[in-house]
Amino acid sequence: MRPARGTSTSSRTRRTALVAAGLVAALAAGASAAPAFAAPASMSSTPPASASVSVSAEATSAKATSGPDAEALAAALAGLPDHDATAALLRVGGDGGWRGTAGVRDVRTGAPALENARFRAGSVTKVVTAAIVLQLAAEGRIDLDGTVQRYLPGLLTEDFEPITVRQLLNYTSGLKPGASLGDTVEEGYAHRFETLTPRQVVAASVAKGPAYTPGTRQTYGNIHYTVLGLLVEKVTGDSYAHQAQVRIFRPLGMRHSSFPAAGDTGIHGPHNRGYDWIDGRLVDVTDWNMTDRFAAGDLVSTTADLERFLVALFRGRVVPEPQLGEMFTLPHVPDAHYGAALERIEVNGKVVWGKGGSRPGYTAAIAATRDLSRTLVYSVNSTDAKGDGQQAAAERFAFPAFNR
Repeated sequence: MRPARGTSTSSRTRRTALVAAGLVAALAAGASAAPAFAAPASMSSTPPASASVSVSAEATSAKATSGPDAEALAAALAGLPDHDATAALLRVGGDGGWRGTAGVRDVRTGAPALENARFRAGSVTKVVTAAIVLQLAAEGRIDLDGTVQRYLPGLLTEDFEPITVRQLLNYTSGLKPGASLGDTVEEGYAHRFETLTPRQVVAASVAKGPAYTPGTRQTYGNIHYTVLGLLVEKVTGDSYAHQAQVRIFRPLGMRHSSFPAAGDTGIHGPHNRGYDWIDGRLVDVTDWNMTDRFAAGDLVSTTADLERFLVALFRGRVVPEPQLGEMFTLPHVPDAHYGAALERIEVNGKVVWGKGGSRPGYTAAIAATRDLSRTLVYSVNSTDAKGDGQQAAAERFAFPAFNR
């Protein structure tokens, strides 16, 4: 959700216009590691009706002077697919509502994007994980001041000072990043069908030793929430994925949200395919084993499900007070901007709490004002989701949702 620094929306738009023709050429060329793509008509600089913006009737009834800025939101979706994204799904709620869908489901066929598509939500997963941990705290099964060493004996070596559950939640644990199958999409693509277990991820982090004394800095990273996933499993004697189902998805009616089984490479159910630029060519990266992200980034969901979760969470229906307050409390360390999972940002003068996430081919975000006067959920099929695509999506789609 953090905006890109030093990059204006106008300059991004000009850059997109300049490279639109190159996208079509690249699609026609295909990629050596994937099926060659023919450039469909919907990828031209003037997309036909099948690739145009689809706006719900809910938005058309909103008064021009209240609710979300429908004109700005429609403008953000206009022109998809383009070099930066092949599809986008937006849901804005609170004081007035707006929904929009644009782009294509598959660049080979040019079929229009699905509004109800399932997608990889990336680090939005962390909000689900934090909610489960805080529920367990409310039940007295986890002490937020209790330590990793207490709950997961033997996981850390003697090199580590005590790390509390709260420090994992707010990214101040001092743990270094764990193992991965590639730091970039280009590196990871060749390993996309391999499996890396959460225990292997954590073991690689532990082998590096501590980065700093716990509770003295805030360093965002997946490793904190990978350990929290292991903690949930240890405390409950159940799998993390099943705990998410019984504690979050089923009670809230999130029927299209799930976690893949180990080694599963697909997105099951209707979905828009994901693409990424690799070596100058647009490659289909939809099929990919993401289970190494575990409780830090493995969620598959829909915009409707995430909106349901966001509203229920902020209303106190998922995590009770006082535990819910942890999500909106910044730790007393320099330059902190995260509570438990959620990030505090200011957009057009409004304080907004949210979380973004990305996986190859997909970037997503949930965000809201604390009083729910404005909510936002989006999924963007970004062609650079693990690079600059997440920040570019925030500039393009999040800012207009909060501009009045």
